[in-house]
Amino acid sequence: MRPPAYPHRDDTPTARNVRLDHHDSVRLHVLHRVSTEVERLERRVEILRLANAPHVAIMISAYERMIDQKKDFLQN
Repeated sequence: MRPPAYPHRDDTPTARNVRLDHHDSVRLHVLHRVSTEVERLERRVEILRLANAPHVAIMISAYERMIDQKKDFLQN
C-alpha cells in the first residue's frame, strides 16, 4: 500500500508557506554555478593551448563558444 501523497496536513500544496526569497536564492545559486563553470572552462582552454594534440583547435573553439554563451547568460 502506498503512503498518502501528503501524509501531514501542513505538506499540502495549499497549506505551504510561500518563501518570497526562494526565487532570489535559486537565481543566485544558478549565477554562481554558471560563473564557476565559466572559470573551469577557461582553465581547460588554457591547458589545451599548451597541449600538442591533433584536435586541440576544435576543442578550444567549442569551449570558447560555451564560455561566450555562459557569459551572455550571466549578463542578461
